Amino acid sequence: MDISVVIPLYNEDESLPELIAWIDDVMQKHNFSYEAIFVDDGSTDRSWQIITELKEKFASIRAIKFRRNYGKSAALNVGFAAAQGDVVITMDADLQDSPDEIPVLYSRIKDEGYDVVSGWKKKRYDPITKTIPTKLFNAATRKMSGIKLNDFNCGLKAYRHDVVKTIEVYGEMHRYMPVLAKWAGFKKIGEQVVAHRARKYGVTKFGLSRFINGFLDLMSIFFVGKFGKRPMHFFGSLGVLSFFVGIIMAIYIMVEKQVLIWNNLPYRNSTDQPLFYLALVAIIVGSQMFLAGFVAELVGRNAPERNQYLIEKEIN
Repeated sequence: MDISVVIPLYNEDESLPELIAWIDDVMQKHNFSYEAIFVDDGSTDRSWQIITELKEKFASIRAIKFRRNYGKSAALNVGFAAAQGDVVITMDADLQDSPDEIPVLYSRIKDEGYDVVSGWKKKRYDPITKTIPTKLFNAATRKMSGIKLNDFNCGLKAYRHDVVKTIEVYGEMHRYMPVLAKWAGFKKIGEQVVAHRARKYGVTKFGLSRFINGFLDLMSIFFVGKFGKRPMHFFGSLGVLSFFVGIIMAIYIMVEKQVLIWNNLPYRNSTDQPLFYLALVAIIVGSQMFLAGFVAELVGRNAPERNQYLIEKEIN
């Protein structure tokens, strides 16, 4: 199969008939074999009913319905697990992403050898309250990840099959798919200017809280990507540093007291000096951080239940 189109959705019943008809038209024109995988993230409208009806007309449709709302990352993770195409393309269900971009994204993966191609909505139709935070978010992600992309959060992306079968998406990490791919060893990451269309139906499902959550997930990705397989290098290094700083301060206090005694000069008891308590805290914190790194090495970073979701219905 040439292409899997993974489409996470939440309460998008109005746009679904137009979206799948548009996707099918593009695929037929370019003679692509494809599957369209809709992942219903616990919609409360008629989305699942419409998908069921559309399946009778479009045999390429596959669908998964969550029992409750888990979020976009969960929907993508389950969609990736189900995808069978050589190239996997993600897009939102609100018609702001254009299926007409699919052929060029496919070509960038198959013909140019990219692992990931991220869409760049160079001209956007979003309010300034969304575009300004997005620019700041993209700048911070570029700086921390070293990946030179202009639009990390664009829902329209293309992936080589191996990429989606390797990376794990959870929390709010769908915004950092190129970063996850890079940490997994897929280094050829490109960008493609794509059209951004004004929302035709419904309202956006994301609020300002996504930027706070996104920043926290960026810090998590940075830490896990750099130290996930060697947490002792992070906690252990800080622990040893803190421990030895505390020891040096303690030695200084003792040596100073002895020098003053030998020279018959006034001196204070060690416990009367604030530096003594700083040294004590540094030694204790250093020991705890070292032990935390040791325990983290034993536990590992992956909890086996991290990506278990309750699926209510499924269409194959």
